[in-house]
Amino acid sequence: MRNTGDFIADAHALGPGPWTMTPVTRGALGQIWKLSQEGAAGSSWAVKELLFGCDERQVERESALRDAAEKLGISAPRLLPNRSGTHVTHLPDAFGGSYVKLYDWVDGTEADPADPSTASWCGRTLAILHRAGEGEGATPDAWYEKCPQESDWAELYERVRRAGVPWADELGRFVAGPAVELAAHVTPSAPGDVVTSHLDMRPQNVLVGPTGTPVLLDWDNAGPISAERELARAVYVWSGGNHFDADTARRLVRAYRDADGPGAVKSLDAFSMLFATDLNFVRVQAECAIDPTVTAAQRRFASDKVVDTLSTLPDLTAVSRLAEVVAEEW
Repeated sequence: MRNTGDFIADAHALGPGPWTMTPVTRGALGQIWKLSQEGAAGSSWAVKELLFGCDERQVERESALRDAAEKLGISAPRLLPNRSGTHVTHLPDAFGGSYVKLYDWVDGTEADPADPSTASWCGRTLAILHRAGEGEGATPDAWYEKCPQESDWAELYERVRRAGVPWADELGRFVAGPAVELAAHVTPSAPGDVVTSHLDMRPQNVLVGPTGTPVLLDWDNAGPISAERELARAVYVWSGGNHFDADTARRLVRAYRDADGPGAVKSLDAFSMLFATDLNFVRVQAECAIDPTVTAAQRRFASDKVVDTLSTLPDLTAVSRLAEVVAEEW
């Protein structure tokens, strides 16, 4: 009887098995597996199992941007088509019924933001993507432009409280203060600033291999975004968040500026995407954590993410200082 690995390998014409699937890591939207051909040294691929459905049009946008970026010198694992020529495969119910995508397997270690060359690479890479993606006419997804309002948070908190999860009081304190403060800085972006880009540029999505070349992973969210706001979020994330290193922040924006990136972070308003994505992430994970229709493992994962995110949310005072530091570069 074939296993899941054999089915995926056959769907992508990878050759005879047997094939094994080893779990690697779990993200917010999917599980990463290592697909290996037994007895064949080096024959491995990365499988991303999508746990909450699949937008096949978005997968094709991901593939198109990744391929365009490669031509511009940005290293990224290939998203491999199946026998039908599409980039997503629907598993039969016997193998879980989920959707999967197949990528090149990449060996390496997570990028170190404290490494000056890596921070500079991030700035240059964003600039290249933004220049190539200028002229985007679409509107960014609401995930990056809007966030829950006070009434939404109140309703969610009541549901969480009734569910009796251990972090209910912590969510209540968040709803009463930081959620409102951060939401005040979430606004629609200006149409002329919108580009096509990666949308999740963070160290966890960059691997550095033996040659020292960074490889950009996780292009799932590729689409339209404000250049200024994606840059601002990257500066915050790569420079250390609330406890940012000013030199790293300056190094990143200088590399971006020197590579003719079109965005410019000049005020706290540029961090709207950062605030929106964190607020929306708390909301969806809290909802998942009390959703009886998902698995217990998914609820546990979501609960852990709520607790982790609430403890690391952007602090407005710190972000204001960061905005002042990088504004001096323009």
